[in-house]
Amino acid sequence: MNPRYVDAAIDLAYGVLIFVSIVLIVYAGTEIGLAFGFGVLVSYALHVVWKMARFDPDWMTTAVEETVEETVEQTIEETVRKQVEPVREHVETVEKRVDRRPREDEVEELIEDTADGDAHGRSDP
Repeated sequence: MNPRYVDAAIDLAYGVLIFVSIVLIVYAGTEIGLAFGFGVLVSYALHVVWKMARFDPDWMTTAVEETVEETVEQTIEETVRKQVEPVREHVETVEKRVDRRPREDEVEELIEDTADGDAHGRSDP
């Protein structure tokens, strides 16, 4: 028997069982239908895991690696952002303070003006 036909038949059988659970919800009561439906869905999930493991044994490893990679990336990004933000704010504050101070050429000009004033006999009160 071709494995693809068997898998298709099993998938179709699960589809029929899900339809049966809907019918049970309508005719036999919600509790019975939901219990049957959840049982079908859980068994289908197990079937899919088994099928994926059979056809692609590395799929679970790859999926876990991708999930861990995304989680670690997000965590690191968030942590770095939280730690860098206060430093950036502090640097901006320092830059503002530095900008308020007179530049070297302004100080030299002021010294020269003061020296010239003293040389000409002027003194500031």
